[in-house]
Amino acid sequence: MSGTTGDHGHYSDAFLRGVLDRVKSIAIVGASADPVKASYFVTKYLRDAGYRVIPINPKMAGQSILGLPVHGSLADLPEPPDMVDIFRNSTAAGGVTDEAIAAGAKVVWMQLGVVNDEAAARAEAAGLTVVMNRCPKMEIQRLYGEIGRIGVNSGVLVTKKQPLKKSFKKLI
Repeated sequence: MSGTTGDHGHYSDAFLRGVLDRVKSIAIVGASADPVKASYFVTKYLRDAGYRVIPINPKMAGQSILGLPVHGSLADLPEPPDMVDIFRNSTAAGGVTDEAIAAGAKVVWMQLGVVNDEAAARAEAAGLTVVMNRCPKMEIQRLYGEIGRIGVNSGVLVTKKQPLKKSFKKLI
């Protein structure tokens, strides 16, 4: 079920809001522990927004990201996630989509720049909702009035002038 019956380039705000409102758990395939990677701050943002986030990364299985246990694959999950957020390229998204179908997910969400029409058709035929080429973090911010926020409010970067810390003064 796409937002506009097969036109994956355009989703209504009502459709996206409906997806984001009904989802409670999100498996993030391609989650990273590197704080400069988009998958890291999307994971943090979604967790902080109240979603139950499940990082998926085969190289980090058994470790943790942001205090959350990392699983090696969707097949390793004890229960199906509501949504699978894919941080992989468009080609790899096909296999991840098949895993999402097998795992019993309800939604497949492909990140910005990730489009795989064949995988979307398979998911929709299996009864899943599909969103492609969108970021759930950015959509939440846009739809719910947080568009001014960039990244994650870590308290490290601020817009008002702050006194330099001693360690930085040495560099001047």
